[in-house]
Amino acid sequence: MTRPSAAPNASGEGASDRFGTGPGAASAQPAAPGPESVHLAGVPDERRGPTVPVPAGPAKHRAPANEDDRFEQVLESLRKQIRDLEFAPGIAGAEEGEVLQSDVLAQLSDYVLPRVRRPDIPLLIAVAGSTGAGKSTLVNSLVGEQVTTTGVRRPTTNSPVLACNPADVDWFSEASFIPSLPRVRQQGLAMPGKDGMLVLAATEAMPPGVALLDTPDVDSAVAAHHEFAAKFLDAADLWVFVTTSGRYADARVWEFLQVARDRDTSLAVVLSRVPRKGRRQLLDHFGAMLEANGLGNAARFAIPETDQIEGERFTSNVADHIRDYLADVAGEAEQRDRVSRRTFIGVIDSFRSRVPELARQVEAQIETGRALGADIDDAYAGAAARIDTALGDGTLLRGSLLARWQEVAASGELAKSLRLRGKRARKGRAEQAERGQRVSALERAVRDALEALVVSANERASDQIEQRWRDVPGGADLAEKALDQPGSGLLAKQVRQEISEWQREIAEMTAANGATKRSVARFVTFDHEIVALVMIIDLLGYERSHSGGGTHAADTSGPSPQRLLKGLFGAQSLRSIGGSARENLRKRVLGLLTHERAPFDHALSTAGIPSEDSAVQLYQATYNLEIAR
Repeated sequence: MTRPSAAPNASGEGASDRFGTGPGAASAQPAAPGPESVHLAGVPDERRGPTVPVPAGPAKHRAPANEDDRFEQVLESLRKQIRDLEFAPGIAGAEEGEVLQSDVLAQLSDYVLPRVRRPDIPLLIAVAGSTGAGKSTLVNSLVGEQVTTTGVRRPTTNSPVLACNPADVDWFSEASFIPSLPRVRQQGLAMPGKDGMLVLAATEAMPPGVALLDTPDVDSAVAAHHEFAAKFLDAADLWVFVTTSGRYADARVWEFLQVARDRDTSLAVVLSRVPRKGRRQLLDHFGAMLEANGLGNAARFAIPETDQIEGERFTSNVADHIRDYLADVAGEAEQRDRVSRRTFIGVIDSFRSRVPELARQVEAQIETGRALGADIDDAYAGAAARIDTALGDGTLLRGSLLARWQEVAASGELAKSLRLRGKRARKGRAEQAERGQRVSALERAVRDALEALVVSANERASDQIEQRWRDVPGGADLAEKALDQPGSGLLAKQVRQEISEWQREIAEMTAANGATKRSVARFVTFDHEIVALVMIIDLLGYERSHSGGGTHAADTSGPSPQRLLKGLFGAQSLRSIGGSARENLRKRVLGLLTHERAPFDHALSTAGIPSEDSAVQLYQATYNLEIAR
């Protein structure tokens, strides 16, 4: 449900009457109290006001008992699973999931588990409702003395008041009742506390075993009060919901009433400030709305407009019917059990839908995480495929690389690199320098071409991921997080380093024993670095480019790289060296791409998306609860 709002409020009510109970209301109404009752101790008769009749003696409320430890263990396990859930902010399912998580966790911790563990918890009656409905005046009148103050401004301070017998006040301490909520204890009149603080008013006017809570307004203008009001309602056994003749049709009112319906909470509704004129039409319309919303069994009361208020409580019998109803509810331990058991079972029943709904929000996050992960896989698989194709189809043999190869091939450097064993090469310094420049230029061209290929493929993959992620709620923030990680811009340097190492490995393979044909190796030696460059040109698809298989046909002036290499190594050895070199290059490129995708993988893995088995565990917990209950 959407979380509600805050504060004690002013009233101005008059004589109370029941305005119809609906066809099923009889079951919701407790039996009439016995003849035996007690007066409220410590309060003079002239100040006491209406008293709440209860049986003599400290009859304690008994919550639904369950002696099976298994039930508590299942509930504890469910609470732990829900408590440990994390949602990735901004991603689909986060907002809804966090609200559901908070709702279910609060009811497990503040309502269900305490009632499973202890059979003598006081019955908590929460008086809730609209701004200006007169909740505080009603609470004071039901208690029989002023324990709370009515508001003079809207919204009022967000400090609810809980009235209980001194014998029960310890139960409502931080150790037992909503531990996260700060509170202050006051005797007698409970003055407003600080915003967000519960005021405990211990008074002998309240019978043992029953507590009355004046909650914040459910439709407060302060959004923070909504959560506060709902927290108390989630922990209550019985809701007394008060709204006015002018606000009973408000959407916020029905949001709360529908929550009570969905959870089968024990409920009484009070329509206050009912004018004499048109009274019957108002009551009939409100009753019809209750029936239409599945709340026909709720006990119903009406309070007419009145100025009979003194000391912030009614001076006449305005609240008599409501007081009698609550006396019936709270008067007998058996009746209290009946009321609280209905609410307790209703809450447990609601977990059948609320926990699976939470699981569905978890699944929404998991599915989004899978989709974002698939975007990374698809983008970098595409990058690897484009690189792999370009490495063998002659695409790179153009531009500067093609020009540098043609210079080396046309200069006769390839033939000059071969010489008879024992014969010293005779070259002038100028010729050697020129030769070195051409070979170095070819080496740089090879590195530049491969660097451009890998960098452009990575940039395309990165842009593809960013574009797809930005189309997913919450994905834009993850993309920015990934792109902001340090280390960007180093890919080009890493590519050059990998290519240099790759070239050295090829040279080492050509120099290995048994690589060269025996007939050649017996008489000829060669420059392994130059031959490694020739092999690279061949691996990059020279023959395919020459035959028209590439996107750019290379100028094939000079000797064919493959013919030269076959002459040196033989077909079988050449295939072995070429295959190893090609596979080595693929591994290096894939390693570079894996490193470049890491920021996206890290951003996704640290986003807080629930684990794959989280939803399954929640469904299993729902099943376990059904078995154990």
